Amino acid sequence: MVSDSEPSSRMILTSGKSVYIHGKKYPLSEQVIKNIETIIGFQIKQEKNLPIHQRLIEKTATFMSQSMFLYWQLLFFITWALWTYFAPEQLPLGLPAFDLSNMGIDIAALLIATGVLVQQTRQNKLAEERSHLILQINLLNEQKIAKLIDLMEELRKDLPKVPKRYDQEAEMMKESTDPQVVLDILQENLEQSVNGLS
Repeated sequence: MVSDSEPSSRMILTSGKSVYIHGKKYPLSEQVIKNIETIIGFQIKQEKNLPIHQRLIEKTATFMSQSMFLYWQLLFFITWALWTYFAPEQLPLGLPAFDLSNMGIDIAALLIATGVLVQQTRQNKLAEERSHLILQINLLNEQKIAKLIDLMEELRKDLPKVPKRYDQEAEMMKESTDPQVVLDILQENLEQSVNGLS
């Protein structure tokens, strides 16, 4: 974990055991902050590894899946229809006259497809936020269990009537898993699997 004396290298602005998001203070443990930074770092790394053409496609798809794009389409078709009705001889860009009887189904299909895309994007964003929350809770649970095992081992050593013995499994389990190491191992194994298939 980066210390508070190096705020430029931190992804999350912290002070003590609090996080500041949009100027609001939220009390969080250092481990939670580390987990969040690991997840954010993983996503940034994935974004940086995308080729330029893929980024362009994703930016275009992101723009087209916003509700504002749907409103711009509606505004365009309404303006086109009104222009055709009031000044058909002055249509710009060589546009043909707006003909609802011939174009109605195509326009309706385009608007419906855009509406569905907007809805799916919103649902995907909610699902991604839920999966991040579940991941965060799982990481926290694992770290809490590791801390409990560590405390139990200390208690066992302090109790005079409990026989002293070395438990290798307990020693391993009391160490909390570093999420960055897990992500790196997962990434490496995924890349090897993909390279093995090709």
